[in-house]
Amino acid sequence: MPPDTSAPLPCAVLFACNLNRVRSPMAEALLKRLLGDRVFVDSCGLKRHAAGGGDGEVDPFAAAVMAELGCDLDGHQAKTFDDLNDDSFDLVISLTPEAQHRAVEMTRGRAVEIEYWPIPDPTRAEGSRKSRLAAYREVRNALAAHIAARFRR
Repeated sequence: MPPDTSAPLPCAVLFACNLNRVRSPMAEALLKRLLGDRVFVDSCGLKRHAAGGGDGEVDPFAAAVMAELGCDLDGHQAKTFDDLNDDSFDLVISLTPEAQHRAVEMTRGRAVEIEYWPIPDPTRAEGSRKSRLAAYREVRNALAAHIAARFRR
């Protein structure tokens, strides 16, 4: 079913995934690029660091493919659901099953629309830098297509 383009835009959208280093910051940047300041957009993850460590900064491959579109992710710092300054979102879009479960818990008892977009994890791509970047571009493009369809005005 196509999106209802006559419906009003949500006031606040949250993209959620596992680490807030790849998919959710990409989606946040893409929606901000599309709607500017007409909608508040944020992103978060379930945890700040992967099991092997990490500093909470955006994944370098994600930053590279977003820079190709003129979206700068260099200042992004990963945050968790618990780090959110406000949890009064009209729409929460989860990008992983685990984030979907947490989004349902966070919004229980409130009138919040929750959507699940099954977007693959590009960090699992192996091979050369070129093939890994291609996997990240596929995810970026899938997110852009979902966002264009969902928020088309």
